[in-house]
Amino acid sequence: MRYFKKVTSKSITSNYWAWGKLVGITGFAQIVVQGISFLSGLLLIRILEVDEYAFYTIANTLLGTMTLLADGGISKGVLSEGGKVWKDRNKLGIILATGLDLRKKFAVVSLVVCIPVLVYLLIDHGAGILTVVLVSLCLIPAFFSALSDSLLEMVLKLHQDILPLQKNQVAVALGRLILLLTFIFFVPYSFIAILVAGITRIAGNIRLRKMVFPFADFHVYPSAEVRANILEMVKKLMPGAIYFSISGQITIWLLSFFGNTTSVAQIGALSRLSVVLSLIMVLINTLIIPRYARLRENKNILIKRSFQMTVIISLIIIAFLLIVFLFSNEILWLFGNDYKGLSFELLLCMGGVSLDLISGLFFSLSSARGWVFNPVISISISILTIVIGAILFDISNLMGVLFFNVFLAGARIFIQGGYLGYKLMTLN
Repeated sequence: MRYFKKVTSKSITSNYWAWGKLVGITGFAQIVVQGISFLSGLLLIRILEVDEYAFYTIANTLLGTMTLLADGGISKGVLSEGGKVWKDRNKLGIILATGLDLRKKFAVVSLVVCIPVLVYLLIDHGAGILTVVLVSLCLIPAFFSALSDSLLEMVLKLHQDILPLQKNQVAVALGRLILLLTFIFFVPYSFIAILVAGITRIAGNIRLRKMVFPFADFHVYPSAEVRANILEMVKKLMPGAIYFSISGQITIWLLSFFGNTTSVAQIGALSRLSVVLSLIMVLINTLIIPRYARLRENKNILIKRSFQMTVIISLIIIAFLLIVFLFSNEILWLFGNDYKGLSFELLLCMGGVSLDLISGLFFSLSSARGWVFNPVISISISILTIVIGAILFDISNLMGVLFFNVFLAGARIFIQGGYLGYKLMTLN
């Protein structure tokens, strides 16, 4: 019996109870997932030497960029198309097959572009040839597993079959921690941590396919019509994907190119606390965005739901930042002696992450409805803010880069929030 189905009861109490169960179980599972991920991160911060942790941070940043470029808006296109036919197993399978086929093609280009950048940055920060080769090779399994898991998960999210999805994510996180505990003490190198993440994600994807099979037919071929619809979305989103693949991790990019190895390790360690906020984004993308994509085109309902989510997320973020401010020394103690004395830097880092979470919410709400801001306009405004920020702040040190990131995150809220508001207000 499925735990989660569309709520059809006319009783308001039953409606709230169903939502409470959804949020409660999903929230608990994600607390476990993010808690395990945080423990894995702490383990790496404490075990790896500063330079090895810097290599790990650079590789993870490139992994995020590679994945974003290989997607280029494909996942948004699959969500938008899948939201129209999510009850039809055959049609949903065709959309999934088309999305996976496109991602494989985009992945080749992404690898060709990003691997040379990874090699350059690793060598620039003192990595030996053997380290460069091992890190690059170990990154590939994690990259290819990331190509399919988000699309497979989307099928389960559209059907709100959440419990198996949460179990799989818990298993992947737990498997990663167990493998790290098994190997990292004896082989304390960055490439081991990267390889472990890739292996566990591949295992998780194998289980995901079995879960998705009842909802999407795998014995179908990509559709030219669906490909054209998805590529139409990609054309709108790809310029932004290229831009945000850089700007989304701009603090690490700037320190990787202009800062020293210690600063790279510090920003990587401080960013670890963002797993707390990523829990919120996972809940939004799992429970809210798929349902938002399925809402009928009703102006009042869409405005109401958008406003509710913005207020709730803002209140949670304020509470989170207050906790970081009050207990920054205790949090930094967890990271070890190499990172003590960075209390204000930690607050700045989490402030930038918090603002990015809100802008990400606005972007997800817009794209779920198929609304894409003209990339020429949005990127032009963003580049202008980058130029202004680079003039105002010193981007060669950790503090200056963190202020710079907060400034850019505020600009992204203005762009994404303004566009979402415009589209909502102009609905008929």
